[in-house]
Amino acid sequence: MTDKNIHFLILEDIARELSGDVNFPTCLDAALLIRDTLKDPMVDLERVVQVVSVEPLLSSKLLRLANSVNYNPSGQPIAELGRAVSRIGFDNVRTLSLALAMDQMLKSRNLAAYDDIAHRAWEHSIHVAAICRVLAKHIGRHKPDEAMLLGLVHDMGVFYLLYRAVAYPEYRNNRDAMLDLLRGWHEPIGESLLFALGVPERIASALQDHDRIQNIETPSSLHDLLYFANLLATGDEEWNPGDSTPESQSLREIDRARYAPLVAEADEDINTLRAALRI
Repeated sequence: MTDKNIHFLILEDIARELSGDVNFPTCLDAALLIRDTLKDPMVDLERVVQVVSVEPLLSSKLLRLANSVNYNPSGQPIAELGRAVSRIGFDNVRTLSLALAMDQMLKSRNLAAYDDIAHRAWEHSIHVAAICRVLAKHIGRHKPDEAMLLGLVHDMGVFYLLYRAVAYPEYRNNRDAMLDLLRGWHEPIGESLLFALGVPERIASALQDHDRIQNIETPSSLHDLLYFANLLATGDEEWNPGDSTPESQSLREIDRARYAPLVAEADEDINTLRAALRI
């Protein structure tokens, strides 16, 4: 059993950061610049393209997504960044800048001991993002691209806690302590981090309790979309709190079965989006 007191110092440090000037990793600089740019309701396409152009990898990522079948069904190649940004929209510029930051974060050499957790969490996030978009299109109550952003960032707390915790000797080579930290705190830390990044409140708030079994008859909120996408994308990831009672597992399987045919039907779209979102 992990001593809960081991978490006190890091959680105190992170709480202090998230309530003031956040000490983001340098790889989040581009995401922060784009966040600040998109806060201006009068920002024009030319300014957004200028900011995006600072990060070549992000530029190539936007072009790749703009040329995917989901955004360019005609197949006519898009080679200009301005056209790409215009085609996929400002929300997806924000989404992909966060995707880039998360990918760079998990590639940190300091995370070598937890490389398996980081990469599974990233693959899981991409899968959830793609399913969120498909569910939103099917249910029709939310913008598909907004749902995709939610799916992509829903486990951002995992990445941030991994990145920060390896600086503490208590976690560097203590997998049990690290997993206990992630299970207990990745949701609230992720929510606070998204608020600090300027992600809309409706997105950040939808993270609450998305890993816990719930009885949702008809998905209506963004939180509901995330809950079902999370169920459909995976089994029980080791950083999730988990509930292994027979009743909970039965409810989980019933919920998965409700939307499994839709996911199977949209498998090509989901795979296309997953490929486009990979850095």
